[in-house]
Amino acid sequence: MSKAVIGVFSHEDRAKEAINDLKSQGFGDREISLIAKDKQGEGGERDRGDRFTMERQDLSEGVISGGALGGIAGILAGAGALLIPGVGPIIAAGPLAAFLTGVVGGGIVGGLVDYGIPEERGRYFENRVKQGDILVTIKVEDNEVDKVTSLLKRYGAEDVESH
Repeated sequence: MSKAVIGVFSHEDRAKEAINDLKSQGFGDREISLIAKDKQGEGGERDRGDRFTMERQDLSEGVISGGALGGIAGILAGAGALLIPGVGPIIAAGPLAAFLTGVVGGGIVGGLVDYGIPEERGRYFENRVKQGDILVTIKVEDNEVDKVTSLLKRYGAEDVESH
């Protein structure tokens, strides 16, 4: 049975290192997802120098080509931007991004619930994204949960859980 392991990163470089390590261990774009708020897409200044970069584009069209994205989103296929009501513009990649495109009205919480994360925890993780943090999720088999949990924590992930 597969589970979703989720962790929160406050720094892009640490999330990128974790994702690269996961990829080197055989996890691919079909298992790894990320969600992060795109503050530049709001037209505002970044509050930290460790956030994503993205060309200014009209997000009202929904998903944007992954070629427009820089930073961590560029290391996963299918990266794109979405405008989520109540959250604003976000960058999403991986299988979780598909859940978000179908539930834009339900925000990040709806996508996380459909992905197997309990609603209460989904609200918590959505708030972390609103604050500028990066969510990384990995679909794993039961026997891989401990290894992936340990890896995320080693790279500084907070609130690492499996569901």
